[in-house]
Amino acid sequence: MTIAPSPPISGDLPRDFNSRDALNALLAKEFPEAKGELSAIQGGRRAAEAMLKRVDAKRYARSRNHLNGAVTGLSPYIRHGVFSLAEVRDAMFKRIRSREEGQKLINELGWRDFWQRMWQELGDRINEDREDFKTGHAANSYSKDLPDDVREGRTGLACMDSFRDDLVNRGWLHNHARMWMAAWLVHWRKVHWKAGADWFLEHLLDGDPASNQLSWQWVASTFSHKPYFFNRDNLERYSDGRYCKSCASANRCPFDASYDELEQKLFVVQAPIRAGAPQRRDGQTRSSRSSNNSSRNSRSTQKSTQRYQ
Repeated sequence: MTIAPSPPISGDLPRDFNSRDALNALLAKEFPEAKGELSAIQGGRRAAEAMLKRVDAKRYARSRNHLNGAVTGLSPYIRHGVFSLAEVRDAMFKRIRSREEGQKLINELGWRDFWQRMWQELGDRINEDREDFKTGHAANSYSKDLPDDVREGRTGLACMDSFRDDLVNRGWLHNHARMWMAAWLVHWRKVHWKAGADWFLEHLLDGDPASNQLSWQWVASTFSHKPYFFNRDNLERYSDGRYCKSCASANRCPFDASYDELEQKLFVVQAPIRAGAPQRRDGQTRSSRSSNNSSRNSRSTQKSTQRYQ
């Protein structure tokens, strides 16, 4: 039996358009307060399948930490249910020739599953500090509001202003850019992780509450045994120096120091940063997801604040 399509609900926006320009024009008319154009990222199953076909697990493993690396671009499609994690996993298993070739990408899918399971367990508590800060600073010392210069992209730091522009205008950021921006906001600007996490959710096309909120907590150290931070050498290496070359603040860069110097500057105490299984707010102990990255040099490649690109 053929079922007639449901009639449109009064007040609904049209669903079919001749072009993306037509959609863009309608949105500009209906939401004049929203600035910018449509993101270049296209939705739908067809676009998702084309993206999946281009994924190279071997290149991903080798270059994913670089801003110009071979990331998958699948995160918006996973977020909105166009692909399941199992579909992506199975597609990768069909292509790889060895376990080692696909290990990094499959691991990232595993982390996504982990965040979802934590969300099932915690519910709305993902929006609360899961543990105390390991920075030596009290939770109430972090600002609850996102600074205007950050929101408007006028910090004077070429890297952070560029990341802000990508976030707002494109709705997507590379994993490493998310890590850097989150660490800068929390540890340099002393903004509470939730203010930054909620800002990301306003704009990210792949903004998933579980991976977003808990990964910001991982950077902040309220869901890990130490804070994530970086220095200028790390940023220049993985961005190919694209920001530092033209940055008006290049001669007074807040990241231009060794890890030891930054640790002394940013954090009140150092011992809890390097060791110790954290005590969760519910009294249970938990091993840190970054426990295998304990060396100082490994901070440059610790896992991301938003995964599954």
